[in-house]
Amino acid sequence: MSPDDEVVTFASELIAIDTTNTADAGGPGTERPAAEYVAGKLAEVGYDVTYVESGARGRGNVIARLAGADPSRGALLVHGHLDVVPADAADWAVHPFSGEVRDGYVWGRGAVDMKGAVAQTLAVARQFKRDGVVPARDLIFAYVADEEAGGLNGASWLVDHRPELFEGATEAISEVGGFSVTVGDSARAYLVETAEKGTMWLRLHARGTAGHGSLLHTDNAVAKLAAAVTRLDQHRFPLVLTGPVRDLLTGLSEMTGIPFDPDDPEPFVARLGHLARMVGATLRDTTTVTMLEAGYKTNVVPSVAHATVDARMLPGRDEAFKEELVKVLGPDVEPEWHTMPAVETTFDGRLVDAMAAAIGAEDPGARLLPYMLSAGTDAKSFRRLGIRHFGFAPLRLPPDLDFASLFHGVDERVPVDGLTFGTRVLARLLTQA
Repeated sequence: MSPDDEVVTFASELIAIDTTNTADAGGPGTERPAAEYVAGKLAEVGYDVTYVESGARGRGNVIARLAGADPSRGALLVHGHLDVVPADAADWAVHPFSGEVRDGYVWGRGAVDMKGAVAQTLAVARQFKRDGVVPARDLIFAYVADEEAGGLNGASWLVDHRPELFEGATEAISEVGGFSVTVGDSARAYLVETAEKGTMWLRLHARGTAGHGSLLHTDNAVAKLAAAVTRLDQHRFPLVLTGPVRDLLTGLSEMTGIPFDPDDPEPFVARLGHLARMVGATLRDTTTVTMLEAGYKTNVVPSVAHATVDARMLPGRDEAFKEELVKVLGPDVEPEWHTMPAVETTFDGRLVDAMAAAIGAEDPGARLLPYMLSAGTDAKSFRRLGIRHFGFAPLRLPPDLDFASLFHGVDERVPVDGLTFGTRVLARLLTQA
């Protein structure tokens, strides 16, 4: 079976393995069946595979290394995660764990985040081993657990407890980048992630006086919390134009001929169509209220109310963000937070040159541009080993596909020809990089 055929089969079969991550840090994981699937496919062609459970039962991780021509060069880590976020089948046009191939797409939870990319690297790894390909440097293929909950029982655990598995790695590729955006009538740019915002998972607590719901109340925990999260939802943090975002907007301006004003970038961003939401989220710090908890009976005023907030900070903004956040929330709310740092690197070097060459060979005339991811990845963990990260999981996408909305969204799907295109690009890149 050719890599083009294998990648579609692997993506479909991996999606059909339900690896939903409910973010229960103490509970067993769901990744083991998918990890065993990947390990079997690698062992079948001759890889020496390491299987590790990280932090809790069932948190399966698979690592395999392919020796390169120049052992003196730092190894390239090619990593992806096996877990996915939950999906409610009632909302979907196809069952989210069917892996159905229909209308030119592979459908299901994880199609873009990120079992499609895992299938690509798995197909290339098998091709190299079968064909006796010797890459320019060592390649470390890693398929890990728990990324969707911050990697505490995945990449972070591996970095802390099994760093030898990544010995010699100096650079890495993984999600989220390498996907195409159509600019103007037909020109394509492929966005490479060179930075990602910091992550703060925030828990808010408001306390008040419990009592009967029929009485007058001036110390209501629910009301205090509601007022605070409303202020937070309406607050706009200051606009900061970082280097990667400036470079992206400059490049898109050159490609479109539309002027870009660095002092007022939002009008230009608003003209970017589906890309506007993704890029707009990297112009400033953001906070999104995602969960509320309070009370247990209609006529009982509870003494405490809680909210969960997904906050994302631009590089270098951690302390300023916290100070501004506390002011916005006010004195009636107690915040507690878990933070993961921003990641940033420069858009240069031999690996970037090889990305451009690999894309250019498959899509002549296309251009590579750097960008900042508004979310976070396992790069936050691997950076602690000094590994430089790029988001590069190549996909050529239809011009009208709202790619960003598919991440954690309903009817997640990936184009079949996008998968096969990306597999060819990866094979070129991993041979030369």
